[in-house]
Amino acid sequence: MKQDPNTKSEITFEDFRTEVLEDYRIAVTSRECSLLGRREVLTGKAKFGIFGDGKEVPQIAWAKAFKNGDFRSGYYRDQTFMMALGLLSIEEFFAGLYANTDIKKEPMSAGRQMGGHFTTHSLDENGHWKDLINQKNSSADISPTAGQMPRLLGLAQASKIYKNVNGIDASKFSDNGNEVAWGTIGNASTSEGLFFETINAAGVLQVPMIVSVWDDEYGISVHAKHQTTKENISEILKGFQRDNKANGYDIYRVKGWNYPELVDVYQRASQTSRKEHVPAIIHVQELTQPQGHSTSGSHERYKSEERLNWESEHDCNKKMREWIIENNIATSDELSEIEARIKKAVRDGKKAAWSALITPIKNENQEVISLLTNLAATSSNGAFITKIKNDLAELTEPLRKDILSAARRALRYVLTENTNEKEQLQQWITNYINRIQPDYSSHLHSTSDKNALLIDEVKPTYDEDAQEVDGRVVLRDNFDAIFSTYPEVLIFGEDTGHIGDVNQGLEGLQ
Repeated sequence: MKQDPNTKSEITFEDFRTEVLEDYRIAVTSRECSLLGRREVLTGKAKFGIFGDGKEVPQIAWAKAFKNGDFRSGYYRDQTFMMALGLLSIEEFFAGLYANTDIKKEPMSAGRQMGGHFTTHSLDENGHWKDLINQKNSSADISPTAGQMPRLLGLAQASKIYKNVNGIDASKFSDNGNEVAWGTIGNASTSEGLFFETINAAGVLQVPMIVSVWDDEYGISVHAKHQTTKENISEILKGFQRDNKANGYDIYRVKGWNYPELVDVYQRASQTSRKEHVPAIIHVQELTQPQGHSTSGSHERYKSEERLNWESEHDCNKKMREWIIENNIATSDELSEIEARIKKAVRDGKKAAWSALITPIKNENQEVISLLTNLAATSSNGAFITKIKNDLAELTEPLRKDILSAARRALRYVLTENTNEKEQLQQWITNYINRIQPDYSSHLHSTSDKNALLIDEVKPTYDEDAQEVDGRVVLRDNFDAIFSTYPEVLIFGEDTGHIGDVNQGLEGLQ
């Protein structure tokens, strides 16, 4: 029997079995997406691939502890977590890999983020805040592999502010500060300054922040012995462990292939951090890279045969499979059936995602081929235009760049000609650019009624007998007025209080 850590009520073995097998299904689905995703990159359908294989099981355990209102600030290994929350489907995974610009097909960023980058939407279609306390939230990933850490700290501090500061309208943002900000980082990136600054600040502030360190002992091809003291980040962070004398962190170590222990650790860390606002570090050890770091190279080039064999034996999905069988939750044949169904589902999802991307582009390609055929028939340079058309027709999977480049090249051959066919091609190019360009460059600034350019300017006015004062006094008194009106405003800095910075713009405001 298994107990739900939140209700303490027992569940039946059958319910427990169903839950475990669903977790295994998600882990296998994520792995198959990673395996097939790599092949898609290496066959030219995507530019770069970086995946979450080897980190599936701990992310499933993490997802169990993640609640509505919580925020994730992670990096490009967390696909299994997003799948476990129901925020990433197979088709959406591949749509992101292919950089599909349709927001309905690729809801994370409409193809604008690097592969493996995930987010949820905090604003609705009109640019207004959604009800964040009733959804699971993820801030948008960024490529610098410790850049998520300062953001993580801010998200955690927000919970503390909502809990302790009166007068803030938290109706869409917080349930009395009971939200946890969850972060993830690779073991190699813990060597970066942003990591250590964030860890120290969160310990000082005592905020509900939980950091998972995915430790596979490598940073791309560099082993931990070359970048982490003692080759163990939790060992060198021991001084942050809280005790009876001082606040600090709860620090956990857990094997990344131990499913039941992972579930227990994440539940305990979540409950303590959520209720007591104690930050935590979960050092997830003995993880693997089944396909190496990314599509940039093969890990067989820098790992010994012994290491590769060890990784094969300690693959978290393999270990979970063994645990399921050993505990009579399912047989090997039953798991094989699940795996076979998932392989087909992932292949089908990949095909659907690719078809959704390439079908409209192929239709656009046919439009240009038709226009070029007509243009060649009426031009004295028809042979050259026909060559461009034939080259375009030979592309089985054209890109929009190929189509537009071909159309523009053809126009060069009819610069001195004046025909309806030339006008039709020119008009098609203009219409095409106007139609597709927003897919790549719209919304660089807010398009909502909150756009700063829509705010009317208020020019300063001065009384005739206005006293002349230092600029710092104007700044200080303005900040004082802002704080009185907007309790949610915070200022960060080394000295935002008594002296109020070296220029004293915040003098006495603390």
